[in-house]
Amino acid sequence: MKVLITGADGFIGSHLTEAVVRAGHEVRAFVLYNSFNSWGWLDHCDTEVSGKFEVFAGDVRDPHGVRAALQGCDAVLHLAALIAIPYSYHSPDTYVDTNIKGTLNVVQAARDLGVGHVVHTSTSEVYGTARFVPITEDHPLQGQSPYAASKIGADQLALSFFTSFGTPVTVLRPFNTYGPRQSARAVIPTIITQIASGRRQIQLGAVHPTRDFNHVSDTVAAFVATLTCEGCAGEVINVGSGCEISIGDTARLVAELMGAEIEITTDAQRLRPQRSEVERLCAASDKARALLGWRPHYGGRDGLRRGIKQTIAWFTDPNHLKLYRAGTYTL
Repeated sequence: MKVLITGADGFIGSHLTEAVVRAGHEVRAFVLYNSFNSWGWLDHCDTEVSGKFEVFAGDVRDPHGVRAALQGCDAVLHLAALIAIPYSYHSPDTYVDTNIKGTLNVVQAARDLGVGHVVHTSTSEVYGTARFVPITEDHPLQGQSPYAASKIGADQLALSFFTSFGTPVTVLRPFNTYGPRQSARAVIPTIITQIASGRRQIQLGAVHPTRDFNHVSDTVAAFVATLTCEGCAGEVINVGSGCEISIGDTARLVAELMGAEIEITTDAQRLRPQRSEVERLCAASDKARALLGWRPHYGGRDGLRRGIKQTIAWFTDPNHLKLYRAGTYTL
């Protein structure tokens, strides 16, 4: 197939671009236009993949560019989004434009051009604090941040094109993805980079909430499986490891694997407003197993240890660590 990947320049998108190329598909990588001609993380992609995909520079907020990018494509993996929760508190309008309007541009163009499959990326944040665990796809949606609200809107808009027009849309809902190339605004990279830079007083926000961390290779495998899935149109599919762990315990696990004694301190600017904090996340991925044949390679506590150990190895490579500002809070 010829596949458009939006957000291909980002953390998950760059790994996904490599995986889809390796799977033998023709890839058009949609990256955010900038005058530096930067392709984001695709500038650092694996050598065996470099030069084997087409790059389209544009902006998902522009319907004309999205339509041009989708011309001739059989499927689209739509990952382009603003995802930082703290940034959504003071700039929510940009989240509506990028996440909701951008998704509208993708599904509208896909409908008009007869694209065979649209895989839209959701997030576990749409569930808010778990009312029951493990969280199934039937869990109520709760917009506890402007980011989460924008993603709920984007998800529902994408699904509405399936119910209204028969556009073959699948909503893939990864839980907390981590791994090489992730921004230091995320908790695992911020812990690793602080320790790697010599800090032993680690600055974090709330440490009691629990998360379900999913290694990026597992998230990518779910996308690749969804791409060719028959019978997935109109479905919402969770992708999670099934391992629930608190932020504090995650920090202690990282420190143990890095051989460091740490003290966790609270940085007020990293705290969410009280009612906005998602207190608990833990995924049920039964549907992913049934429809996609997907199982996490890095599932459970043992898998989490292996995944974090691999992630530490990548971040502590001096060539990678120098790309991060360990002493600065990343919004």
